[in-house]
Amino acid sequence: MMSWIVVVLFALCFGGIAWYVASGIKVKSGWQNGKGPIAQWLDGKRRRKFNDQLPEALATMSNALRAGFSLAQAFDSVVSQGDKPMCEEFAILQQQLRIGMSFEDALQSMSGRVGSDDLTLVTTAILVSRKTGGNVTEIFDKISETIRARQKIERKVQTLTAQGRMQGMLVSLMPLVLGIALVALKPNMMIPFLTSFAGVVSVLVVILLITVGWLIIRKITKIDV
Repeated sequence: MMSWIVVVLFALCFGGIAWYVASGIKVKSGWQNGKGPIAQWLDGKRRRKFNDQLPEALATMSNALRAGFSLAQAFDSVVSQGDKPMCEEFAILQQQLRIGMSFEDALQSMSGRVGSDDLTLVTTAILVSRKTGGNVTEIFDKISETIRARQKIERKVQTLTAQGRMQGMLVSLMPLVLGIALVALKPNMMIPFLTSFAGVVSVLVVILLITVGWLIIRKITKIDV
């Protein structure tokens, strides 16, 4: 009877974790806008890809402006020459402009939708230059240089902290691997222990301590640039 109670408790625990992790996922491309870890991870991955493409998009718009195109035509060049998700976001921007949304509102809508600090900087620069009459081409070039320099520093930080992240992953997985190995090698000893009250409490405490340790290591190795 005790073993069935333990199995049910573990099933409910893992089912709840799986539901929480997968919550907020939409079966479509684009932004997930969910609160679950997977949805946030997908949005973060898409945002990082957008940020990586942003310097090239700024260079494309700068070249288009130097060729005598308007800012709207420069957006067209990004849509036609850019990769996803960059071209998708600028295509949405164009659609909003076509249906009558003001230029400022459309830019701010894209900035809020993407949630990128780099795009917010670009949006602010465009809006300020439209009001003050600044040289948008030079602004794009300077912002592009700034973003490239920051991304270079971020890659260096990721390289320097890679060993710490790997150690954290190995230390977190080690108790699980050892537990599976002990169950496989000594089932007569481990199964009664895991199905007992003390065993269940011990496993839950181990999971809690591993989670806390992993979060601490993640906090140490995550450096914002």
